[in-house]
Amino acid sequence: MRVLGIETSCDETGVAVYDSEQGLLGHALYSQIELHAQYGGVVPELASRDHVRKLIPLLKTLLNESATSTSEIEGVAYTKGPGLIGALLVGAAVGRSLAWAWQVPAIGVHHMEGHLLAAMLEAPAPTFPFLALLVSGGHTQLVQVAAVGKYTVLGESVDDAAGEAFDKTAKLLGLGYPGGPALARLAERGNPKAFHFPRPMTLSPGLNLSFSGLKTHVLTTWRAQNQNEQTRADIARAFEDAVIDTLAIKCRRALLKTGLTSLVVAGGVGANQRLRTRLAQQADEMGVAVYYPRPIFCTDNGAMIAYAGTLRLTAGQCEPLEFSARPRWPMNELT
Repeated sequence: MRVLGIETSCDETGVAVYDSEQGLLGHALYSQIELHAQYGGVVPELASRDHVRKLIPLLKTLLNESATSTSEIEGVAYTKGPGLIGALLVGAAVGRSLAWAWQVPAIGVHHMEGHLLAAMLEAPAPTFPFLALLVSGGHTQLVQVAAVGKYTVLGESVDDAAGEAFDKTAKLLGLGYPGGPALARLAERGNPKAFHFPRPMTLSPGLNLSFSGLKTHVLTTWRAQNQNEQTRADIARAFEDAVIDTLAIKCRRALLKTGLTSLVVAGGVGANQRLRTRLAQQADEMGVAVYYPRPIFCTDNGAMIAYAGTLRLTAGQCEPLEFSARPRWPMNELT
């Protein structure tokens, strides 16, 4: 089955064509970073308008570069939620309309399920069951994955997601947008012994996480110091170390609790190289295999939506003629 995937949940327009026999045939991505950089963060209305402007031209480019004709498309998958309601509605309206025009089935995909399954696009791919660490700008979750649609959320952030904390901390330190990558680059120049920040909720039982307090710790530390570039780098390093340690501790705890021997790390923060190094070292000590999507598929993209949509369409699921979007959509409601 050949499926067109459309991702418009936030500030990136992603499209892809996936074939159940030949694999990923092509993908294209347009980022709105330059649009939102002047505001220091995503402006939802501007994001929606930019999806309207860019989606159809991007689709035409994708079909041309992947040598795919519209008559070869057998299904359309689009991100239904969670995300920004206006942005979601753009992708849903276009995706459902194309499916109707081409007389093929359509499916609305859960954004986080797309991230969770993105590692399946790589070789070797993980096999079920596995533990997934979903760590992005909007979500941080530990999920036990038995099969497609069989997900148990073991723990999640009770406040800010890890990626959100990266962005907000970067803003406190006066870094540009997007803040997460800028902070990670700055942390490379930091002295790891200059400051030690707390590892939130690691001494308490359970698998929930919290990152909001780290922002406050950054702010009070920054205000109390001589505010030069080296201090900025040292604080960035201390913050990044605290987040990485916290994620690693919680992953270890979840792996021991479930007895699983495979870990999938997905989402934008999953591209952080120091996080990957730390988890790889820990996994090697525990005899656990770790899987990642390639960096371009850690951030929002159409390929993960096309893949997840293909699995659900081939299983016989599809949307009715009308379309909808769900800005909030708990994973435990998936089947």
